[in-house]
Amino acid sequence: MRVLVVEDEVKMASLVRRGLTEEGHAADVAGTGEDALWMAAAHSYDAIVLDVMLPGRDGFETCRELRKAGVWSPVLMLTARDAVDDRVSGLDAGADDYLTKPFSFAELLARLRALVRRGSVERPAELAVGDLRLDPAARRVWRGAAEVPLSPKEFALLEAFMRRPGQTLTRLQLLENAWDFAYENRSNVIDVYVRYLREKVDRPFGVQSIETVRGVGYRLRAE
Repeated sequence: MRVLVVEDEVKMASLVRRGLTEEGHAADVAGTGEDALWMAAAHSYDAIVLDVMLPGRDGFETCRELRKAGVWSPVLMLTARDAVDDRVSGLDAGADDYLTKPFSFAELLARLRALVRRGSVERPAELAVGDLRLDPAARRVWRGAAEVPLSPKEFALLEAFMRRPGQTLTRLQLLENAWDFAYENRSNVIDVYVRYLREKVDRPFGVQSIETVRGVGYRLRAE
């Protein structure tokens, strides 16, 4: 493996790097998120070990920026606190796994091997279709530079469309993405909410991105 270790504590970075080298792997060290961004763009890494507590740009923001830059190397985040919020924030930022400090090097190595076996798969922290962007973690949507406020159901419906751009989705598929099985009124709720979405993400901007496929359902244009 070739691993990028992003850690500002010199002693910790040195220990991890030495351990990886002794196991026959190549390891580079970045002390800041800024360094990690240019190094990951310049070299192809099999995995990235990323500390949460970094000076300046923290690990969460660094991970988001890596994903925005198209760097899909598996990311193992290191956190000093075993807090659920930290783990959730890391995973939502695009990380693949996390490890709480202090940790055993054997576990770090095992987790890295598991991540490398999965390979680099595109997992963007934000969804983007044309100039329409959706952040699943922050629950925010933008058309260009303008933020578009949506209700929870409208957001769930748009997320279903944006995860399958260009694909025709039936009303039942859309219903299953935004409503649970206990929901009774299945008559025209999708048609109503698609109309709400069009009024918010399309018409004010002079576009028609949500198309009706007669007799089947709807699709979001992939352009």
